[in-house]
Amino acid sequence: MGVREWGLLVLLSVLWGGAFFFVGVAVPEIPPFTLVALRVFCALPFLWGLLMIRGQFFLIGSAPFFAFVAMGLLNNAVPQVLIAWAQGTVSAGVASILNATTPLFTVLLAHVLIREEKMTPGKCLGVVLGFSGVVVMTGLDALDGIGLSVLAQGAVLVASLSYAMAAIYGRYLAQQDGVSPLIVTVGSITGAALVLVPLALALETPWTLPVPGIPAWGAVLGLAVLSTVCAYLLFYNLLDRVGASNASLVTFLIPVSAVVLGFLFLEEQLEPRHGAGMALIALGLAVLDGRLIRGRRPSPLQGEGAG
Repeated sequence: MGVREWGLLVLLSVLWGGAFFFVGVAVPEIPPFTLVALRVFCALPFLWGLLMIRGQFFLIGSAPFFAFVAMGLLNNAVPQVLIAWAQGTVSAGVASILNATTPLFTVLLAHVLIREEKMTPGKCLGVVLGFSGVVVMTGLDALDGIGLSVLAQGAVLVASLSYAMAAIYGRYLAQQDGVSPLIVTVGSITGAALVLVPLALALETPWTLPVPGIPAWGAVLGLAVLSTVCAYLLFYNLLDRVGASNASLVTFLIPVSAVVLGFLFLEEQLEPRHGAGMALIALGLAVLDGRLIRGRRPSPLQGEGAG
């Protein structure tokens, strides 16, 4: 990846890392399934409006509808519902560690399913270093909770596997003729809404709940516009440019963004373990980039901004 791609990956991590902040504001007033459903439902007007402004409305039929529904299930409905359910019994630290297995699953699946993304020793080392960095940032004491709530922790692992499968499938969709990242984003979020909205209505009957306050609605808007519309447009664009394995590395950067945002806006403390974890993640990403191992500048074909 060139400098531009790394910059986009960092920006994506900020957009998704910011989701933790928005969820923290909204979840005291809005139950989890309803919040997830609102996140995708409120994103739809922005996405469909952008589709019409760009003049790509007619292209929405360029891929089978079931493909979009499947993408929405893999990348939104299934993992977000599983994680929301698991958060009742799994600590945030354990969930972060288990969620960081997404690049591990992606590298394995890509090796089997994508000819251009074969596993290499450098790729394996970089993923292991990045995963270790997440563990250190979260705190080694979080490992004590591994295995205590097997069913809930298994749900988070299944969610991570679902994200990995979504990256592989999204890479396939993004390479189809006439299917732009915008088309994939609109289709997948629409498919997710078709599943999540009825689920929230059935399980939590949100119309019986007290009306949330302005901060909660502001958080929902932030989740919809920043952490969904902008983030998924960026994610599918990266999938097309750098592949599933590289795009999945955002999972390592999300905890970094969450910690930094918490320090800047929520007055949370930075601890030595945070710095050590960030250093390990940076080392892992440098190994994955390959330039550290090659010890030379990239060739013109790999130069900055190459896609």
